[in-house]
Parts: sequence; structure tokens; C-alpha cells
Amino acid sequence: MRIARYSIEETIRYGVVELESDGTGNPDTVADVSGDPFSGAVKLTGARHLMEDVRLLAPVLPRSKVIGVVKNAVPGQDSPPPQQGFPAFFLKPNTSVIGPGEAIQIPSMSPETILEGEVAVVISRICRSVPAERVPEVIFGYTASNDVTARGLVQSDLPWGAAKCWDTFTPLGPWIVTHLSVEEASSLKVASLIDDEQVTVGTTRGLIHGIVDLVSSISSVMTLLPGDVILTGAVGGGSVIQAGQSVAIDIEEIGVLTNPVVGEQG
Repeated sequence: MRIARYSIEETIRYGVVELESDGTGNPDTVADVSGDPFSGAVKLTGARHLMEDVRLLAPVLPRSKVIGVVKNAVPGQDSPPPQQGFPAFFLKPNTSVIGPGEAIQIPSMSPETILEGEVAVVISRICRSVPAERVPEVIFGYTASNDVTARGLVQSDLPWGAAKCWDTFTPLGPWIVTHLSVEEASSLKVASLIDDEQVTVGTTRGLIHGIVDLVSSISSVMTLLPGDVILTGAVGGGSVIQAGQSVAIDIEEIGVLTNPVVGEQG
């Protein structure tokens, strides 16, 4: 199932995405649901909207936090590298989250800003100290993410906040896929494109700390809440982006997240 958060007629709703490519014989649509997927059961309302008539939003607006992982992949590696110690991570504010089609703003003080295409894990419920074997129970689903980084502001041995936490630096979308198993999500191709040209590619098989290890380790440090997001790492590396470009993160079995890039608004 694909769960989308969308806007129509100035209201924000959740819905189930139904794609023509699934062999439905119908055009791409969003089937409206009542309720909040993160707080209980939802039901189809019977209303359906053509995809072209709605505006897709970030599929989750984290109520608490986005967690990124430092150097969690070896670019070009297609098999799990050996794990080394505890995963190093950082926090990004929920104010950095934007949805499909919204503009990434390049800070004027950053001489170099890069995209990082990553699979994002969306947490389903309150959890703490989750053992490895129970990690699938606390995952709501997966979405595409772009962990934008002002690389010119990264300084060794200093916190990464100035490089990672700008408004618009965490595009998420286009929807959350809930039917993938952890094993399937751990073997996905992730490609990044600038103006329709592929610039990076890799697979989640190359993550140093895999999805299970990340959720279990991070939850041993902090309580995770419904809608929290863990960015698992840029398996294909990063690529410099500039104002005027269009960037896309294309993840098999999930979808394509596309955002324009603009200069910082005064």
C-alpha cells in the first residue's frame, strides 16, 4: 500500500495511491481515507481524486524528529561493508521537511550544497530499546528522502547542524510504501538525478549499518515516536546542486521524489 498526504480544495487529507502502472486499468488516483494512519485505523471514504487534481505533500510531517546517519555507506559498494562500532547520527528539525515539488533553497552562505538520495524509514509507534527481532513491528513504511547538505559548512569535529538543518533540507515523498519487508527495503536501488541526468546510484545493500541495526541502535538512545523518520544513508554518495536545477531521487519499489532548486529567498 502507498499512503499519501495531500491537499485538495484547501484541506489536507491522507489517501491510498492507486497507480495505472499497477495494472488497475484506471488512471493514477488517490483514494481518500478518514483518520490519521499514525494514530489508529483508517477507512476508505469512497472519494477518489485524479492524481493531477491533488497536490502531494510530504507524506509525513514528523511530530518529533528526523534522524540522519553519518557516513553510513561506501559509494559504489553493493554488499554490506563490515560494521564498525555504534552508528553516528544527527538530528534534523521537522521544519526542514518539504514535500514533492517544493523548492530546495540553497543558502547564500554555503559555497557548496549537495543532494544525498536515501531510503527513509518511518516509525509507526512509540518505542524504546527495540530488539533486532522486533524492529519490523515498529516500522510503518518507507519513503524517498533527500538529505540535502550545505557541504561548505561542514567542519570536522564540530556538530553538523549548520550543514544539515536549514529549512527545505529534508524533502520526503512522494508517499509512504507500507508493503515492503525489511529484507526488501534492504536491497533497493537508489538513483539521484539532476535535470533528468543520473548523477549517483547505489543500493541499500551497501549500508554499513542496515535498517534493523539503525532502528535498534537509535531506539536504545532515545524514544522514537509515530511519524519519526530515520534517513538511512546516501548509498550512491552526493552531488553538487545549484539554483535553477531540478533534482530527483528515484528509489525502486517506492517512487520518484522531485524538487526544484532555488537560491535563498531574501
